[in-house]
Amino acid sequence: MSLYAPEFFAELRLPFLSGTTVGTSYYATPIAGSPLRLQIGFTDTQYRNAYGGLRLTVMHVDRGTIDAVALSFADHGTFRRRQGPLRHRNMPDTFNITLAKPGQPSWEGADFTGLRDAIERYTAVWFPGAWTASEPSRTAGPTAQTAPVPPATRSGARAR
Repeated sequence: MSLYAPEFFAELRLPFLSGTTVGTSYYATPIAGSPLRLQIGFTDTQYRNAYGGLRLTVMHVDRGTIDAVALSFADHGTFRRRQGPLRHRNMPDTFNITLAKPGQPSWEGADFTGLRDAIERYTAVWFPGAWTASEPSRTAGPTAQTAPVPPATRSGARAR
């Protein structure tokens, strides 16, 4: 059974010009000339051939892994609308490559909007301006948060 990783990442419509899929992972250099790279891979579940989300890893070419985050399909509503045999009661928010119809990806019927928006918010931290070529976000997904603003000081001294 095939994971259809290139088709999955194409469906996400990631705007990185240097992005490519190798095996089951997507690799990109979101900002040309930057030493930072992005890797996106699938997160495993306790079930064989079932995936529960994506793991985004920011890597520095000399220093290795800088940061990583796991984005679950459940938290981002990826399979909320999916019906039929691909939405079975034991693992409704995953995709299992052994349940797919022949010639079709097992993530058929997925809604990538929330997942894509979460990827956009995460990569905006590490790769500012890398999403300028893409369409704007359509949702404020479940992981969007506003950072608190520190109180101003009278003396003008920096807070520690």
